[in-house]
Amino acid sequence: MNLLTILPMAVVMVAGTQLVAAVFLASADRPRAASLGYLAGAGTVVTVGVTASWLLIRVVNINIGDGSGGRRTVGRWIDVAVLVLLVVLAVVVFLRRHDTNPPKWMSKLQQAGPGYAFRLGALLFLAMPSDELTMLTVGATAGRHDLSWWHLLPFVLLTLMLLALPLLALLLLGHRAEVVLPRMRDWAQQHSWVVSEIVIGLFVLITVADLLR
Repeated sequence: MNLLTILPMAVVMVAGTQLVAAVFLASADRPRAASLGYLAGAGTVVTVGVTASWLLIRVVNINIGDGSGGRRTVGRWIDVAVLVLLVVLAVVVFLRRHDTNPPKWMSKLQQAGPGYAFRLGALLFLAMPSDELTMLTVGATAGRHDLSWWHLLPFVLLTLMLLALPLLALLLLGHRAEVVLPRMRDWAQQHSWVVSEIVIGLFVLITVADLLR
């Protein structure tokens, strides 16, 4: 298990409502300020979430995993817990696959300022069960395989880069972004769950392989 194994889970973090909200904010009256506020809120929650999960597993490894064979046994139980989290995550993503219509509150994002966008970014990643499960899975996996805390940072940065795609499209394309952004929004609403399931499935296979070693 290494850093590259964890990174694809960033796709699961942003798929669906999170990316759609980023598209709406990139089309707001103050797109740059609103988008940066949104990224700051999301980054704060994701960093704290994966760090808390990582710390919990590290504490378990240190306090319970001492002694001959003890660490290996604890590691296998953590793998089982991660596998359960992944299965639950796959079910949650599948059940939400038809939630393609943007919530009514998204109509208010046109006038969103950085403060409101910050709170929105934080609340979305706190309230979404799929994001909570993903943060638990990533942090637990990194802690289980004794990866240092800084290994979590590329995952956080990739999550933010994916969320920043609408803002980047606006900055790079200018007026042409008016065509690109709606297409990005529609794609996220219709197909992102499929990509999420593929990523989760690959992570399940990796975790099962670890269990069978």
